[in-house]
Amino acid sequence: MSQSPVFKPVTHVIFDMDGTLIDTESIHKKTYKKIAAEYGKEFPDDLRGKILGRQEFDVAALIIDTLKIDLTPREFLDKVNAIESEDLTKVKLMPGVEDLLEHFRRNSVPMAVATSSSMSSYRMKTSHLQDCFSVFNHVVTGASDPEVKHGKPAPDIFKICASRFPDNPLCNQCLVFEDSSNGVTAAAAAGMQVVMVPDFSSADSQSRANATLVLDSLEDFCPEMFGLPPYSIELYL
Repeated sequence: MSQSPVFKPVTHVIFDMDGTLIDTESIHKKTYKKIAAEYGKEFPDDLRGKILGRQEFDVAALIIDTLKIDLTPREFLDKVNAIESEDLTKVKLMPGVEDLLEHFRRNSVPMAVATSSSMSSYRMKTSHLQDCFSVFNHVVTGASDPEVKHGKPAPDIFKICASRFPDNPLCNQCLVFEDSSNGVTAAAAAGMQVVMVPDFSSADSQSRANATLVLDSLEDFCPEMFGLPPYSIELYL
């Protein structure tokens, strides 16, 4: 009989945003396919896996270079913003997010967001979800934060995010929630445990192996596995 995995207790949690907290990845996929088609190109699924979790300019540059599209990264992002501006202001939370955030809030678990988006993009995507996003101690936006020198899969954003909690926890005291392979690699490189809730069409076997735990949905997360307060049925009746 195989032994159950042993997880280490944590005190703080850090969430990726796109594809983890909010359902934006399906919108992005549709947009990238549309732009590629304008230039007579196809947007392959394996490219989607490579760009997930990266900073916006890195995403644009990688798509342009791979598909040989005659655009600058800024021009590409302007096209993306023009197409998505309305849809992203209506984006919905991923399953399980609202209950998990409320549970952590009620139990005073410190929370933060580490997203590869820019601050302007973050605000556009979350302006209609402030009841949920107001629970975070802070937000690090990798594409616009001057301290984040290297985007995911580098560990910079998670280390910086941990350092901005008032009590400055050690990296191994933080648990990360991620959907992308690049994000998992970044969190692991930062010395943090990471729960992966992958987009199954783009998650590779290596990122699954690097993740501390892989779940189908945040609805399946059991906080007590990492030493966090368990859900109380009575609390939500």
